[in-house]
Amino acid sequence: MAIGVDPHGPDDTPDLSGLRYGKVCILSDADVDGSHIQVLLLTLFFRHFPKLIEHGHIHVAKPPLFRVDAPARGKKPAAKIYALDEGELTAALDKLRKEGARENAWSISRFKGLGEMNAEQLWDTTLNPDTRRLLQVSFGAHGFAATVEALTKLMGKGEAQARRELMELRGDDVEVDV
Repeated sequence: MAIGVDPHGPDDTPDLSGLRYGKVCILSDADVDGSHIQVLLLTLFFRHFPKLIEHGHIHVAKPPLFRVDAPARGKKPAAKIYALDEGELTAALDKLRKEGARENAWSISRFKGLGEMNAEQLWDTTLNPDTRRLLQVSFGAHGFAATVEALTKLMGKGEAQARRELMELRGDDVEVDV
């Protein structure tokens, strides 16, 4: 009811005229627990609202994990720099060094979750259409059938053995934030 579309299956032709939002954005913390919440919500949309995915209405917000409070550097004023992950944090610090910032003249904060951000930070990093980062959800190059197979293996009842085999085969491919 909240989004204005009735649950439907992949072969249905739902009435999307009542859709209340052009983008349905999944917001969760930038940690492992947030990733688990994303997977559960994506599974819900995939199973019960696949046409919303097909038509490009489902998105995942990418909130930052780090904030760097950078000092003034030459003509550049002091600034807040947000980084999604360790890679972006390293790149931001490298850029500060190149711009002449003294080593360790900045401070780094790690967000524990969206609830830790104040309203201005949440707006700037996750809600503001001009500055937020969104990933549009799609079925990808392999299509709906491959997505069904993968989600069934990962989330299906009675699929414990298939999940175990997948973890044994591909577990080293995943970087985990513990």
